[in-house]
Amino acid sequence: MIQTDILIIGAGPCGLFTVFEAGLLKLRCHLVDSLPQAGGQLTEIYPKKPIYDIPGFPSILAGDLVDNLMEQIAPFKPGFTLGERAEKIERLEDDSFKLTTSKGTEINAPVIAIAGGLGCFEPRKPPISNIVDFEDKGVEYIIKDPELYRDKRVVIAGGGDSALDWTIFLADVAKEISLVHRRKSFRGALDSVEKVMELAHAGRVNLLTDAQVTGLQGNGKLTDVVIKQKEQGELIQSTDHFVPLFGLSPKLGPIGEWGLAIDRSAIEVDTVDYSTNVEGIYAIGDINTYEGKLKLILCGFHEATIMVQSAFKRIYPDKKLSFKYTTVNGVEAF
Repeated sequence: MIQTDILIIGAGPCGLFTVFEAGLLKLRCHLVDSLPQAGGQLTEIYPKKPIYDIPGFPSILAGDLVDNLMEQIAPFKPGFTLGERAEKIERLEDDSFKLTTSKGTEINAPVIAIAGGLGCFEPRKPPISNIVDFEDKGVEYIIKDPELYRDKRVVIAGGGDSALDWTIFLADVAKEISLVHRRKSFRGALDSVEKVMELAHAGRVNLLTDAQVTGLQGNGKLTDVVIKQKEQGELIQSTDHFVPLFGLSPKLGPIGEWGLAIDRSAIEVDTVDYSTNVEGIYAIGDINTYEGKLKLILCGFHEATIMVQSAFKRIYPDKKLSFKYTTVNGVEAF
């Protein structure tokens, strides 16, 4: 059985940063993730997507952020069990936990930190009757490699940050880029909305609001999308790719059966230390919920920092916690 101080479920950015904060307190970490590599959604779904809200980086690709986090935690030598799903937890006689994965790996720890992002997830698909016929034949729900769209005609549908950010990014890559949104207003960051509007005004983005893609056409490969507009009616637009970015549908999977307080597929936590209703289990990042919650990587980093302070006190109730600054001592001093 693997022994560790903090068992982290989820090797996404928040899980990885937890290793760093725990390492400063001399706490060992082991991470479990159902994906075959560390990085979570950043690696699996959009490694080439630029991220704009990481302090100190005006822009950084998701995959590069993961690489930086892996470099940052390397001195603390965390353990990884990848490609295995966290299935079952048991509380042992010494009040610690034993977790068993989908492949039978057993891990023991006094503290569990759930950093599973959205949990198990799948993309939300628009209600287009024949969309399945064009999956991987011109229809993609996730942009992994933007080079696929170089010098191609692309139609993106959606009104959130992903749709806006990829429209901005692909404006310099694609031959022609269109953004279709069913409303006039957008849900994404105001700065991104302004950039899209500027690109549309400059003729570099074809912006269609109060509109929806209602049909797909092609013979074995996508050639056209049918767009229904509120005022102009229906039009057929030629395209090489249709990318509906309507977000992900979260599913907690086995975590939902662990006796945790759940609200709309998210784990309720106490914001004092991001602890759950089960003593010894914490939840950080997109998988948790509380009043005022913002699903940002930055917020998950903050939650991880606070959480490990509480974890230390649970693991070493008789030790005095001395907080230090890495700017003074450096990582090697820890």
